Amino acid sequence: MSKIKSFFSRLDPYLALLVASCIFALGPLLHPGYFWGAHDGRHSVYFLFEFDRAIQDGVFYPRWAPDFTFGFGYPFFNIYAPGAYFIGEAFHLLGFDFVSSVKIVFGLAIVFSGVTMFAFVKHLTRSSPAAFISGLAYVYMPYHIVDIYVRANLAESVALVFLPLAFWGFYESVHQPNRTNLVATALAYGATLFTHNGVALLITPALGIWVLYWMIAARRPAHNNFFRSLFSRQFIRSGFAPLASLTLGIGLASIFAIPGVLEFRYVSTEQWLGNYYDYSNHFVYLYQLFSPFWGYGISKAGPNDDMSFQFGVMPVLLALFSVVAIARNANGIRRALIFFAALTIVIALLMLSISLPIWEALRITTFAQFPWRLLILTTLSLAVLAGAIVLGEENADATRGLSLPTIMIGALILIGSFPFLNVPLQLQAKEGPVSLIGLTLFQQSANEMTGITAWVERQPDWSPVADVIVANKRVKSKIDYTEFTPEQVWIGVIPGGLRADGERVAFTSTGDEYWITYNIFYHPGWRAYLVKPFSVEIIQELPIQIVGEYGRMRVKIPRGNHWLMLKLEDTPPRIVGAWISAASVLIALGLMLWEIRAQRKHRALAAP
Repeated sequence: MSKIKSFFSRLDPYLALLVASCIFALGPLLHPGYFWGAHDGRHSVYFLFEFDRAIQDGVFYPRWAPDFTFGFGYPFFNIYAPGAYFIGEAFHLLGFDFVSSVKIVFGLAIVFSGVTMFAFVKHLTRSSPAAFISGLAYVYMPYHIVDIYVRANLAESVALVFLPLAFWGFYESVHQPNRTNLVATALAYGATLFTHNGVALLITPALGIWVLYWMIAARRPAHNNFFRSLFSRQFIRSGFAPLASLTLGIGLASIFAIPGVLEFRYVSTEQWLGNYYDYSNHFVYLYQLFSPFWGYGISKAGPNDDMSFQFGVMPVLLALFSVVAIARNANGIRRALIFFAALTIVIALLMLSISLPIWEALRITTFAQFPWRLLILTTLSLAVLAGAIVLGEENADATRGLSLPTIMIGALILIGSFPFLNVPLQLQAKEGPVSLIGLTLFQQSANEMTGITAWVERQPDWSPVADVIVANKRVKSKIDYTEFTPEQVWIGVIPGGLRADGERVAFTSTGDEYWITYNIFYHPGWRAYLVKPFSVEIIQELPIQIVGEYGRMRVKIPRGNHWLMLKLEDTPPRIVGAWISAASVLIALGLMLWEIRAQRKHRALAAP
């Protein structure tokens, strides 16, 4: 009991109030139903559904979604960061259904995003009131709410948890470059990359400028010459720790990052980057950044969008008041506030059509798709600026209790966000319960989750596997039985032979010129083997041919009775990525143990 009392006595009351204030943002998640009509509402649930299909089949790092594109399959988790779905799968394995698991992850992302922003700003300002306002503004920032309840982008919402930690970590890597900060920074950046590669791509240049900004600020002028100081040993040395953190962070996420980059060329990206997804159709109009409009529709070409791109009235007003804190250098963080004010302005300009030449020159469209996605960065910068309004209060020390002006400002942030939380909920998607049938019907009606690999010439709009699924029958095999007659080839389906990562069948062939064709897209890593009956012991590998406009795989089979196994295996980039991640984990653990031993030795020497 005394330990519990001690814990609560040390708990910052502003942090406790922040967590309690998240209840309003969590409200729609606590009601029955789900926001099925959100942009990625179905996607987030069915991504987890497919992730679980692989896990249940013993694939502990899924890369292939076997039921995408009407059962032809797609290497979705090989190119889309899976971090959020590992978290969701943990809750599903604990007994929660898919929808509840997704809602839990959304809820945790809301609360922990506020907590991480609180911790970041508290460290920068040494002010709990400022940290509280920034954390609350971050949680209730309009784009943050859009990300959850309008877009339902689970991965991006989880990535917002790690953004404050990444900026905090790289700040510390310049100012206090020690082993603990190196590892903590690497974990924050690696977690961002492993959660959403697009967010990591967007924030990396900002982080680089953030680091360079503090390196310049911390330099020692060489004979009062600015340019000479930039090439001094001290200045160059100050960049080693951030670079090491970045390298270790990428290393930690290499199990995803390396194959994600090297094998991205093996999927077709035309359907992601053309037509509707052409970035030139999605620039923001200046007035939209300040318009109070709110909607649950989609982004359109022109000014008549059905979703909001606003900064938010309260965040903008609070950010404007940060000018006062900048002028008086409240709590000595003038430089940080100037950086985030400048970042807000630059990002705002990059979302406007006047920046089109920059987008075309840098070719940053591959993952960004929508210029308004840069609102991720203004969500962070405006939240930091918002807290500046309470810097220098007499009650900045949390032990003195809560400040009434701070509470009132927090209440205004909440009141300003209430209209955005009236989320339309449905008990069930129009396709029915979460199932293979529901997934297939959604793919058919919306043409979503129908990606194709680079060997596919025409995107399918249906498949023989889909016929079986919608007939409410169990798919026992993905072999195309129209390619041969029973007299030529007899196929014996093995119970449990069809798995997320391949298929095993017994067959009898009456000749040497017959082929077995699978209704599965080819992608690097697929291998075919003759195996011993009732085992996976390999006898002989069989070459795979890619045939037809759908890029299907076929295997020439020998005469006689045999067992055939088609299996998705790791490629060299996947193996290298996994080993680098494993090595990076060991390096991180080694650095932490080294730091612990060093601290113990230091305390022992300091003891009387």
